[in-house]
Parts: sequence; C-alpha cells; structure tokens
Amino acid sequence: MHHRHRSTPHPQAASSPLEVLDDAFLALARAPHPLTLPAQLVCTQPSVDDLPVDQVRARLVHPSTPPGKRLEVWREVIRRSHTLGDPWTTVALAMAVPALRRQLARLPRPLPIERAEAEQEALAALVTLLQTLPVDHPELDWALLRAADRAVHRVVYAARRRIAHETPDAGLRVGRLHGTRSADRSGSEHEVLVRAVRARVVDIGEAQLIARSRLHGVHMRQLAAERGLSLAQLYRHRGAAEQRLAEHLQAQDDGV
Repeated sequence: MHHRHRSTPHPQAASSPLEVLDDAFLALARAPHPLTLPAQLVCTQPSVDDLPVDQVRARLVHPSTPPGKRLEVWREVIRRSHTLGDPWTTVALAMAVPALRRQLARLPRPLPIERAEAEQEALAALVTLLQTLPVDHPELDWALLRAADRAVHRVVYAARRRIAHETPDAGLRVGRLHGTRSADRSGSEHEVLVRAVRARVVDIGEAQLIARSRLHGVHMRQLAAERGLSLAQLYRHRGAAEQRLAEHLQAQDDGV
C-alpha cells in the first residue's frame, strides 16, 4: 500500500492537532516493530495474521468494508485503550481522523475560530467520551463522531454569539471585511488597516498581526512563537485590536 512521505512538519502544519495526532499514529505503524491488529478484523479471508494499524485504518474507511467489520475494529481498539492505555488510546483517536476531517470540511465558512481550535475541541470530546464509552455500545464510531460534531458546533456557535454581542455588525471584523460598506469604500482590507494605523486605532504591530493571521493565513501558533507570547495571549491581543477596529469602522459607517 502506498503511503505519502512525511518530512519534518512545517511550523504551520505542526500546529494542527489532527496532523500531530496523525504523525504519532503513523510513527506507531511504521516503527521497526509496528503496532498491529489482527487482520481478521477487516479481512474476511486474511493472507496474514496481523496488519499495521495504518493499514487497518485504510481498510476501515474503505467503502467495501462491511459495517460489521468496522464495528469489530472499533471495539478492539477501544477495548485496548480501556485496558492498556497508550499507545492504544492514540490509535483509537487516530482511527477517527479521516471522519473528523470530513466533518470539519462541512462546517460553514468562514469559521469564527481558528481551524486548530475546532480540531482541538473535536479531539477533546473524543477523549472525554472514550474514557466511558462501553465496548458493547452498538454504534461506537458514530457515538464518538456525534460527540465531536456537537462539541465543535457548540464552540462555533458560542464564538459567533460572542462576536455578535461584542460588535453590532459582526461583518465589520477584519476577518469578515469582504463585501462590507467599509471594505468597498477603502478598496481593500489592507487599506482599512493602513488607515486605522494612521488614525491610531491600532498600532503597526497590531495591524501586522491582523493582516498576517486574517488576510494571509499565517497560523496564530507561528505568530505567537515569533512574538514570544502564549497562544492565548496572542488571541486576546488580536481580539482587543479587532474590537477597537470594528468600533472605529462602525462609527465611520454611522457617520455616513
């Protein structure tokens, strides 16, 4: 089975919790003595006794694998997670990664939170439920994925409520400037930031932070490392700057 080569992760890629989990999972599967599961869990007529866990996952998500076989895999990895702990807890979580990625891809855009935050919420929900989920549950995989989906939607909904509460017109936040009256009047989001600096609404560092994270897609974890701040500190710093900018833009629109 062909596997794509993974080099040392780019700082932005390494900040993805799903990527970090997947790298740990693949390391277990491709070690000199790989972590394996019985081939009979996913094969009706196995030609080998055991398969590395990454090959089991590949078969698990393949459409040709019967639902009964999928349930057998989930029961076995969760049983091992309950009785043996790590690395089987890592395997149990990683088995859900392909489905989690599909779930996150279906979320409405733009997201009011960083993708890494959404991934972390999903994994946190899995970890919590995994500890108590009975092995004989009739729908192990669906129970886990539903918990992850609910957790992500809760945090997205809360973020949207918070933005709407903080800003009369949430569309005026820098991450949502496309299509607003202020963006049309200024010609570009960058010009909005330049004018805000000139008006001393935000300073140059704050404008650069907003532009690089919101407009150029640089991940906040990378920016936090560059500035010697924690991720939480940088989110608060950006949020305060965006709030001042949003109020400034709202005042401009109200004066038109």
